[in-house]
Amino acid sequence: MALIKFNNVGIKGVSACVPKDVSKNIELLSVLNPEEVDKTINIIGIHEKRIVKPDVCASDLCYKAADKLITDLCIDPKSIDMLIFVSQTADYTMPATAPILQHRLGLSSSTACFDVNLACSGYVYSLSTAFSYAMSNGIDRVLLLVGETISKIISQQDKVNAPLYGDAGTATIIEAGDYSNSYFSLNTDGSGKNHIIIPAGGCRNPSNSDNLKMREREESNIRSDHQIYMDGMEVFNFTMRTVPRDIKKIMKFARVDFSDIDYLVFHQSNKFMTDFFSKKLKCPLSKVPYSLGKYGNVSSATIPLTISSELSNNTSNSNKKIIMSGFGAGLSWGSAILDFKGAHVSEVIEY
Repeated sequence: MALIKFNNVGIKGVSACVPKDVSKNIELLSVLNPEEVDKTINIIGIHEKRIVKPDVCASDLCYKAADKLITDLCIDPKSIDMLIFVSQTADYTMPATAPILQHRLGLSSSTACFDVNLACSGYVYSLSTAFSYAMSNGIDRVLLLVGETISKIISQQDKVNAPLYGDAGTATIIEAGDYSNSYFSLNTDGSGKNHIIIPAGGCRNPSNSDNLKMREREESNIRSDHQIYMDGMEVFNFTMRTVPRDIKKIMKFARVDFSDIDYLVFHQSNKFMTDFFSKKLKCPLSKVPYSLGKYGNVSSATIPLTISSELSNNTSNSNKKIIMSGFGAGLSWGSAILDFKGAHVSEVIEY
């Protein structure tokens, strides 16, 4: 059972960057008829997303978010001991993207850098990793960069995925200091790997002329094997089965109830689903912020983007207790409870 407790480490600041270009779901009439468009928007709660231009990568958005946060906090880039980059849309298959960002940001060559490849649970997982390192001798400050350009790996002719995904990059600085206890629950069920998957392009199923072809799939969706497939019903059942239970588990571990919690920040996947979780957990919806209406599902970046978008005026220079819940491909899910003790939250910037 991966239940973890940390002390004397916490979040110093959070920032986010989104593309300027807006894609409105009401314009998806080439994929969905008008009735389907309205129904889809009402269920998932996503009205529009931000989409990068072809020459922009997740690392570019993360770079902008990091530069903003470092400036806002008046931090010397040389004081950062570690950089973690979390994304499924890295710049290259090789090398890792973290060293590229280390160079662009002007960090010291003694900075430890590595990539993490996780989807919607990625922020919770990588935050626990950053906390672990920040508690170690020799690592005082960690820069966690979490970003995705999912628009590059979905088919706009896939009515399951086209309405969902947007692009964003985020930055979080974690450091040792006078912080309260933090709690994490990390979980995995690899038997569900096929429920959210890009079937081709890796070493298991290398690229070839056949799997690059666009084909008609289930329910007239069109995509290649290099684009995301999601079994929506299986994912829905998975989250219903695991997410509320995991939040209850970590609250019991931390010995808190919702009267102690200021915000419950879900991965921004589907408003109907996460509203249901909140009601099942008896958490007031007033404590559940949403950013997916204007930014969509940006995979691993949704939690820090929501904090930057919705809580920038409510957490800075205060002590707010937050639950985070991320869940998705893998299948993988995790929850965290931590204090934002004086954490700076920058407002979202555009690129």
